[in-house]
Amino acid sequence: MANATDGLKPQPVWKYFSEISAIPRGSKNEAAIAKYVLQTAKRLGLSARQDKAGSVIVQKPASSGRERTASVCLQGHLDMVCEKTPNTKHDFLKDGIRLKLVDGFLMADGTTLGADNGIAVAANLAIMEDKTLVHGPLEFLFTVDEETGLTGASHLEPGFVASRILLNLDSEEEGELYVGCAGGRDTEGQWPATFEPAPKGMAPWSITIGGLRGGHSGLEIDKNRGNALKILNRLLLVATESGARVSTMQGGNKRNAIPRDASATICMPAAKAAAIKSAIDAVSAAITAEMASVEPNFVVTVASRKNARGLKVLPRSLQAKILRTVSALPHGVMKMSSDIPGLVETSTNVAVLTTGKKSVTLMTSQRSSVASEIEEIAHTVRSTFELGGASVRTSDGYPGWKPNLASPILTVAQDTYRTMFGKAPAVKAVHAGLECGIIGERYPGMDMVSFGPTMTGVHSPDERLEVASVPKFYDFLLGILKTVK
Repeated sequence: MANATDGLKPQPVWKYFSEISAIPRGSKNEAAIAKYVLQTAKRLGLSARQDKAGSVIVQKPASSGRERTASVCLQGHLDMVCEKTPNTKHDFLKDGIRLKLVDGFLMADGTTLGADNGIAVAANLAIMEDKTLVHGPLEFLFTVDEETGLTGASHLEPGFVASRILLNLDSEEEGELYVGCAGGRDTEGQWPATFEPAPKGMAPWSITIGGLRGGHSGLEIDKNRGNALKILNRLLLVATESGARVSTMQGGNKRNAIPRDASATICMPAAKAAAIKSAIDAVSAAITAEMASVEPNFVVTVASRKNARGLKVLPRSLQAKILRTVSALPHGVMKMSSDIPGLVETSTNVAVLTTGKKSVTLMTSQRSSVASEIEEIAHTVRSTFELGGASVRTSDGYPGWKPNLASPILTVAQDTYRTMFGKAPAVKAVHAGLECGIIGERYPGMDMVSFGPTMTGVHSPDERLEVASVPKFYDFLLGILKTVK
């Protein structure tokens, strides 16, 4: 049976990409792929070792005559985001990714592709194998659990990486060089809840928010996309002002994603149900108009439920505290960078809301490329939670990577790209977390740049890798290794 990558160039990269796609490698499930990398290094006669967190580093000696060249570390992460469409039968713990070619893009059949960051793993393995390349001493760093906590990078020990030049291969637009990223922190508010029986004369209803685009809470936070939790809260405020009571509310599924769906179960006074629904519909229509050009598929469904028996609701005072807190919490862009045009400097995301048996919990996330601004926006969110009577827990977070436009490896990369392709690459920073921020903290003075081939729809079943961008990415990478002095 033909493989989707057969005949694609550079063949070694695609060969390895196909092989690693057959290995389940979701975050925190990287043992098999790490073993594969170690076995490949052993087969190629290269030195390799694994640290306590599970990350792997491989050393490859310099090619003849390049022994005195500065050592370079090529870095990518082993794990991938595991998402699938509702109708796709796929077990990410056991099944490999099914690849397919669609109009010049490599995709997966109903799941995430794992090109983030499998293409870096494949490129590194191809370079490890090729004995014809010109390069100085090389290290290949394969980190674990990047997608759910940047764990591998956070646990790198002193001396594990010897190089002081690092090429991070985890960016998603060919022809762009990244020299900075945002740091981040999560802030969670929780309200202890003792529920009470719904009052007599109440009719149960459901409110469902859907059709929103969602997206990455860093990369798409400036697109003015609808936040399902904030929208749901607006509707609940209208309903409760007329006497409705909240039973449950939930929405969002990832701390680093803009929530695209949410729902609530409420109880309306039967005599006022029609009027309350009419008020909800009016606010829904206003929100639809507000977001018409950004969220054309936005939909609100308000429906009566048949069975109210045993239904419990939040106490009025707690209900009011929660709804007012969600209303007051900031969401979106807080500040744009004055140094790099178009770059979001600081933002916050209202992310995941859950109603449990004994509590209501709301997760938010804050990002900034300026450390002091992370502290400030996290303090703002914490204060809002505390004013609303919630207990607050804040994560340690991860550091940002401050742009250094005087970086020597950036200069090498710019000159190499211009020589090879006849134009200058774009130099950017990204409002998202890259392992570079943590690696730079673990190894002070590390000179870094990040780049990669073109990908879209990462972290979703729509993930696509542009086939034509891979040879340019790989040739550029080899060109840098050949140029470094």
